[in-house]
Amino acid sequence: MDWVPIVFIVFKVVVFGTGMFFAIKWHYDQGKKAKEEARRLQTAAERAPGTLE
Repeated sequence: MDWVPIVFIVFKVVVFGTGMFFAIKWHYDQGKKAKEEARRLQTAAERAPGTLE
């Protein structure tokens, strides 16, 4: 019975670690996606004919 807490603690660390990894990865990807979208809109606005500068 002494192994039960060890197994549960290891399981908990693995689950939380995996969850934190994917949460950080998702937020990083969303930030990169937003920057790319802003850059794309900026270049599209610069290339638009008839715009005032």
